[in-house]
Parts: sequence; structure tokens; C-alpha cells
Amino acid sequence: MALCEMKGFLSFLALWLISKRPMAGVEIAAELGRRKGHTPSPGTIYPALKDLKGKGLVTVDKKKRYALTQKGKKELNAHLRYFFATFCDVEEMRSCCGK
Repeated sequence: MALCEMKGFLSFLALWLISKRPMAGVEIAAELGRRKGHTPSPGTIYPALKDLKGKGLVTVDKKKRYALTQKGKKELNAHLRYFFATFCDVEEMRSCCGK
């Protein structure tokens, strides 16, 4: 597995959100909008979810809710380790923006 192979930060965030509970694409987009102040369009979110499904990282049920596969859980854990190793000084970075 090559790290950072996913299509940008959106795929990483979608995997992380889905890891909490199965979610429909519209729920993922709404949660991203709540967190970031901008809701991704269907033309942005669904291609990313299709890519994750194509890689075997998520499944989709009859209600169109996405859930992580075992492979998806392993991939997410690897990306989380990489993320925290890269941004190990995130608290220092946060203090620079006044938060």
C-alpha cells in the first residue's frame, strides 16, 4: 500500500467519518460542510466515494450507506499514522492561528 494514494484529503476525511458509523453520501457531505463551512458538491463527493469503493475500502448497502471494509480500516489506520507523523506539531501550528 502506498500512502497518500487516495485522491486528496477528501477521501481521507470520508474514510474517517465512515469509520464512526455507516453514512450515506449526503450525510458525509453535510458533516464535511458542518466541519469546514463548505459542503462539497455531489460531483465532488460521489467520485471520491466511487474510488474508495473501487479500491475495496468501503461497501455500499441497499440504503446507499457507505461502511468501511477490513481493508478500509487498515488503510485508514495507516493514513492516520502517516498524518500524525507528518503533523506531530499540530498543537503548535494551532497556536499560530490564534485558536
